[in-house]
Amino acid sequence: MNKKAVDIAPATGKLGILTPGMGAVSTTFIAGVIAVRKGIGKPIGSLTQMGTIRLGKRTEHRSPQIKDFVPLADLKDIVFGGWDIFEDNAYEAAVKAGVLDKTLLDQIKPELEQVKPMPGVFSKDYVKLLDGTYVKKGKNKLDLAEQLREDIRQFKSKNNLDRVVIVWCGSTEVYITEDSVHQSLEAFEKGLADDHPAIAPSMIYAYAALKEGVPYANGAPNLSVDTPALQELALKMNLPISGKDFKTGQTFMKTLLAPGFKARLLGLSGWFSTNILGNRDGEVLDDPASFKSKEVSKLGVLEYILQPKVYPDLYDNIYHKVRINYYPPRGDNKEGWDNIDIFGWLNYPMQIKVDFLCRDSILAAPIVLDLALFTDLAQRANMKGIQEWLSFYYKSPMVAKGLYPEHDIFIQLMKLKNTLRYLKGEDLITHLGLEYYD
Repeated sequence: MNKKAVDIAPATGKLGILTPGMGAVSTTFIAGVIAVRKGIGKPIGSLTQMGTIRLGKRTEHRSPQIKDFVPLADLKDIVFGGWDIFEDNAYEAAVKAGVLDKTLLDQIKPELEQVKPMPGVFSKDYVKLLDGTYVKKGKNKLDLAEQLREDIRQFKSKNNLDRVVIVWCGSTEVYITEDSVHQSLEAFEKGLADDHPAIAPSMIYAYAALKEGVPYANGAPNLSVDTPALQELALKMNLPISGKDFKTGQTFMKTLLAPGFKARLLGLSGWFSTNILGNRDGEVLDDPASFKSKEVSKLGVLEYILQPKVYPDLYDNIYHKVRINYYPPRGDNKEGWDNIDIFGWLNYPMQIKVDFLCRDSILAAPIVLDLALFTDLAQRANMKGIQEWLSFYYKSPMVAKGLYPEHDIFIQLMKLKNTLRYLKGEDLITHLGLEYYD
């Protein structure tokens, strides 16, 4: 060790994980954790549960599991809850989502039936293609925020919880840009009382969470907590926040492939991406205003990875197109198809075709778990504000003002693991190999 470890409070007692939205993603996450606890499944895809971390020099052969290296909450100590705009319990919602086999769900049916949603905050002004039937009423948005705060207090008290984290698993809202109401906490709170149209439901959840001392992770492309006002509140309350938009299928593949092209200095002339999916997410994204939020999240990846201003000969004129098509027969089994036009030595053209037949919620569920556990760790380590080290999990990572987001998944993973090393007082891994020049 080269420095003193950060003082991290122990992960004792129970951790509550609340998810706004209890549809395909959240019920797959909840059912998966319960299945793992009962020994009838493995947490594949979860860095916190299956990942290792190298410590010190390669000659030392120290590679403990991450969950044994940093003090994370144990899966047996997790309590689930959330909100939804439909009254189905987690079992009913999971069956309707059709992600997991009913034979598996029936093995954990009693546990899932105990997870019942609280009425959600919802307005068709922000998600136009859904009709919520289990929705809170309030005199204004501030009143709705107070109702959410009371929900959090009741959930914590009823389940005798020591800590709570919130991970947004709800739908993609219509595209909203920063407004004057988002520039300060004072303006935002006045906007809540005035029912300002630029304050979407996801922002109300984020505000309620932070006011209750609960850290917040945003799994959708919604602006949500990514505003000066709510970042001000997070710093004021000494809380970690992160976002936005879980990096699962097609964008995950882009953050794998694009760094490789750049590393080999291969040029890129065009990247056409199309998706078909039939879950609730696909239905919501059939609305152009909601698709705009997702499109912005997806399109930014290549520009930041490839740096066209630094490499104009290779990446200055990329044609990048993204399409999402709602196709009900496919359900949650999304297909992401990419046509990639690259060029190499002497400008000779080449092509790559990728057809990723993925399962959206299967890829997202371990992300929800990792974000919840790492966010809880950050809170116990007194890490406040934007947690850029969690960019690994997001399509459009939040960063401090004036910085550009890092999208290269391999750099993101190095940053994440180096943050864990830092917390425990271990040497950061730089791969310089300077021991040979001592």
